[in-house]
Amino acid sequence: MSGKEVATLYSYWRSSCSYRVRIALNLKGIPYEVKPVNIWKKDEHLTPEYRAINPMQQVPALRIDGRTLIDSISIMHYLEETRPEQPLLPSDPADRAKVREIVSVIASGIQPLQNVAILQLLPEEERVQWAQRVINKGFTALEKLLANSAGKYCFGDSISIADCCLIPQVYNARRFKVDVETYPAIARIDKDLLSHPAFKDAHPDNQPDAVKDAK
Repeated sequence: MSGKEVATLYSYWRSSCSYRVRIALNLKGIPYEVKPVNIWKKDEHLTPEYRAINPMQQVPALRIDGRTLIDSISIMHYLEETRPEQPLLPSDPADRAKVREIVSVIASGIQPLQNVAILQLLPEEERVQWAQRVINKGFTALEKLLANSAGKYCFGDSISIADCCLIPQVYNARRFKVDVETYPAIARIDKDLLSHPAFKDAHPDNQPDAVKDAK
């Protein structure tokens, strides 16, 4: 592992999975450069060149330590295991399991059902309603989990991988006009973390490929 290497993150500005990894990299203090991949209008993820980087033709992919990693959750676990400073998981196994529950609800139960690949299969007039239904169901479950786990953040008073996943999902929720304020724990954590430098720098609007006034 080279401490001098600058990692390369293949990212789309509004991808919540890319957003997660940007947050984690920032929290870990890992230098990286963003290589934009337009997955919405230009289908750059479907090119043979990108398939060679990520066979699933999705974002993100991260080039680091001489290897290429795919899938945001796998990437964050790799960063945690290879760079344990500034930990994003608690030390106790039971506590880690609780953090991973929150991560799983977001990364398996919400985001995949409202991502670009699914929405493009629906008539345009049905997309927002579909996304709202999926997000509201997931946020209802998250509120119940957070009632037992949250302190200042998703799990206690330390930022974890769960927070890296929650904030991008709240961004998606607002984009699809979900009333986030009806979920008080989620809304509070989101408000507290949006001003944190690692989260602020990772925000979609602050990315090199961000599109102003995008719908």
